[in-house]
Amino acid sequence: MTEANLAQQRMLYGEPLADTTARVMTALGLTQAKLAQVLQISAPMLSQLISAHRVKIGNPAVVHRLQALGDLAGQAPRMTPEAIAARLVEIHDEQVTMTGQPPAHPDASRAAATQAHLRSIATPAELLALAAATTNTRLAELLESAADRR
Repeated sequence: MTEANLAQQRMLYGEPLADTTARVMTALGLTQAKLAQVLQISAPMLSQLISAHRVKIGNPAVVHRLQALGDLAGQAPRMTPEAIAARLVEIHDEQVTMTGQPPAHPDASRAAATQAHLRSIATPAELLALAAATTNTRLAELLESAADRR
């Protein structure tokens, strides 16, 4: 069952939540308990998601906070500890509203995860240079989008 759950997490989020949370916790120096606190979910719930005993994050606000933490993890090497701490508080306190728009296409989650990863390994200038160098239009758009979201 866990392999099937991991496959579903890959479809929903672009990668298993264990990989996402490990990257966030490492980059931001968070424990699993502190990550759960910032996400505003219980530690047991986060543990179930990480171990793939549970597949999906049911609350869209929690998904949004996890995406924001992924973005922050990519920026963290260039930030002071104080700036990281301040952003963690902002992410915790963010209120996400439902807009009535249809759910994002599953590829949107994958693209967001890919963009966050690209931002964690390359500067905006490098991403734009790569976008200019490729003849693949979709790849160029992805790289440009990743560069713009810093």
